[in-house]
Amino acid sequence: MNPVLKLLIEDGRLTTAQVAQIAGLSEAEVTAHLEQLKKDKILLGWRPVLDLSREGAAAVRAVIEVKITPERGGGFNRLAERISRFEEVESCFLMSGAYDLLILATGSSLQKVASFVSEKLAPIEGVVSTSTHFMLRSYKEGGFPLDLPAESTGRLKVAP
Repeated sequence: MNPVLKLLIEDGRLTTAQVAQIAGLSEAEVTAHLEQLKKDKILLGWRPVLDLSREGAAAVRAVIEVKITPERGGGFNRLAERISRFEEVESCFLMSGAYDLLILATGSSLQKVASFVSEKLAPIEGVVSTSTHFMLRSYKEGGFPLDLPAESTGRLKVAP
């Protein structure tokens, strides 16, 4: 595996200089690796991990389970790609199990997300059913614990 990619997976917060030092490369070599990862469409972008609950204007987030009928000749792909184009859809995954797609959606209010499901998603031909779960609170986001007291961020206590 590309050493730069391995370090990004382990800790995406490292600077180019830190990656270079750990990997034993020059900063120019790290930059070249990053450019190649972008060119190969492995590195698609950088995103900060935010705790928007501290802003007071956090978007409403929902997990939506979707059962779909696969299309002849296209399977699940065409329908999943169509659903992925909606601006409310943050992520869309093909799943094994009781439902076919898992969608992470956002909106400015519960009503906006509900409207997305009832007016845009559910009426699509091939969508059999949906089940929407609203996220009430985040405790950990992108590997980062959110809003935990300082003493809670260490290892869990294990009694003998």
